[in-house]
Amino acid sequence: MDDDTVTTSVTVGRTPLWSVPLAVVSLLVPLLIIAAALVPSSWVASKLNTRLDEMQPAPYARVPASAQPVAERLSISAPFGQLPEQFPTDGSFNFVTITEPRQSALSWWVGRDEVAFQLLTEEDRFGFQTPDQRRVFSLESMRTAGQVAQYVALTRLGFEAQLLPGDVLIQEMVCLERAADGECLSTAPSDEILDPGDRLLVADGVRLESVDDLIEVLADRSPGDLLSVRVERRGSDPFEAEVELISVPDEPDRTIVGFIPFDTRRIELPFTVDIDTGSIGGPSAGLAFTLTLIDELSPGELTGSTQVAVTGAINLDGSVGAIGGLRQKASAVDQAGIEVFLVPAAQREDDIEAARAAAPDLQIIPVATLDEALEVLVDLGGDPIDP
Repeated sequence: MDDDTVTTSVTVGRTPLWSVPLAVVSLLVPLLIIAAALVPSSWVASKLNTRLDEMQPAPYARVPASAQPVAERLSISAPFGQLPEQFPTDGSFNFVTITEPRQSALSWWVGRDEVAFQLLTEEDRFGFQTPDQRRVFSLESMRTAGQVAQYVALTRLGFEAQLLPGDVLIQEMVCLERAADGECLSTAPSDEILDPGDRLLVADGVRLESVDDLIEVLADRSPGDLLSVRVERRGSDPFEAEVELISVPDEPDRTIVGFIPFDTRRIELPFTVDIDTGSIGGPSAGLAFTLTLIDELSPGELTGSTQVAVTGAINLDGSVGAIGGLRQKASAVDQAGIEVFLVPAAQREDDIEAARAAAPDLQIIPVATLDEALEVLVDLGGDPIDP
């Protein structure tokens, strides 16, 4: 008998043709995202340099950073005197920071339409300063802001506070002639020797303890004279040099070296106030420092037990100066969940409008002086301070 043969067939389904390109795309998309994250934004993004009237690559961007309570960085001590009474608070004043990091093509693509995202060229980011000069400027500005804040706050509360002269630190060189676009065409002869950030230690054999000491040395000098100086420059040893003196452009009878100094005055108090700013630089936390000190050293709560964000430089007369990056700071405040933001009334109107566009739900209140800020806080539910 013959054996029967049974044949079994298995049907294998074909792969649809459309799945092949889909698989390729699914592989390419992550690779493209990774590539875009690695490619610098300067490859795809540019910005107008108004000084040169030309488009330039934009490898950086100014973006929001954070809003941080000042009180957490504040300490008061009295090693050789009586510690002042302090008044704990439930609310706090917050100073606000921004950052200006390098950007990738991906971060540019994601943020390009955001109001709080501002592209920066190399010149926007660094100007014409060296890294050492930028470091000196940033930290000196923050130090000065802290000193002025202490003086303004404590004199406002009736404490004895005295401003003492500081050393001679160059902020910028005097420009003698500018082009229509603001570019400096010529500077004082001393610019060939001195740089912003330099510290003058000695002039004509006289040790300089303050700018007033330098003014006395120059009192009997004339434009064109050579002045011997000893200079300290960050990152190098002190050196000796001679600089040619000039007259003040608008005051021909007054002789100067040819630079604008930092305000390096320091405050002397019956106790010690320390504000730990870490590596944060700039003067924009001045008003926040001032209000925090007043709140800590007076009864009641200026904030009405809430969180208030503050930005603005503080001047010795109590006026509030304009700052940079307002739209980014408004966004940072909004992201931190804070509802009120005090800003300088001295800010340009378009800056304030941009800040409101960056954080539509944030209550942004411009103030011109410390007294005006205190009045606004009372209107918002805070306690007034004793006159």
